[in-house]
Amino acid sequence: MNAELDHAASLLAGAGALLVCAGAGMGVDSGLPDFRGDHGFWEAYPPYARLGMRFVELADPEHFTADPELAWGFYGHRLELYRRTVPHAGFALLRSWGERAPGGVRVFTSNVDGQFQVAGFTGVAEAHGSIHHLQCLARCTERIWPADVTVTVDEETMRAVPPLPSCPDCGGVARPNILMFGDFGWVGDRTDAQLRELNEWRRRQRDLVVVELGAGRAVPTVRRYAELASAATGALIRINPREPEVRHGRGVSIPSGALPALSELDERLRPGR
Repeated sequence: MNAELDHAASLLAGAGALLVCAGAGMGVDSGLPDFRGDHGFWEAYPPYARLGMRFVELADPEHFTADPELAWGFYGHRLELYRRTVPHAGFALLRSWGERAPGGVRVFTSNVDGQFQVAGFTGVAEAHGSIHHLQCLARCTERIWPADVTVTVDEETMRAVPPLPSCPDCGGVARPNILMFGDFGWVGDRTDAQLRELNEWRRRQRDLVVVELGAGRAVPTVRRYAELASAATGALIRINPREPEVRHGRGVSIPSGALPALSELDERLRPGR
């Protein structure tokens, strides 16, 4: 893997701008659970194993209508977990590399946890929305507002204890501003604005280098965007412990978790190496 790391470091050293594309694997080194497969999800949330409920079933907007206490039990628990999580050191490394590039650094992520903002990044495009923002379930308004709420969750049943978050306009149930599975009620205005800004920035950059981290094939949103952004140059660094392969040799494949790979690259980027 040394040759791949050397190649990746040389790309980063000459980067005119840095685009970070991050999937769920980026948060594992911060202690966040890995939802890959039912077994991984049930290890993180044993009560759902007892109920026989899978992640794809819980991440369904219909529960907010049919059983809002169940829905908010899952998302309320995640909201508090993400609030307590401290981004791992790899976030700071990415920021430092981007700050050295003339065009700066931007982020495209499918993660809804807000970890990049906590780590001090600006210019973050959240493709699937953010758990730290809410919208009206009934869409009485297209308004999106910060999730300045506390959700109490019964850890035995994983059900939220009323009162549940509500819409300030109609008083009905609020939901996270997250794109869920089979979701036709998501208000995507905030994400659309972020993506427009990112795409305009990307078109202005020369010598753009893309670092993709922890993005799998199951939900390929991040991988596709990273490949699109690097299509003209092949300056893609794909860091993934399970699915690191790049198509047609258009990039560098590093079979590793995020933090170990970023640490190795930073060593190679230090003066005197």
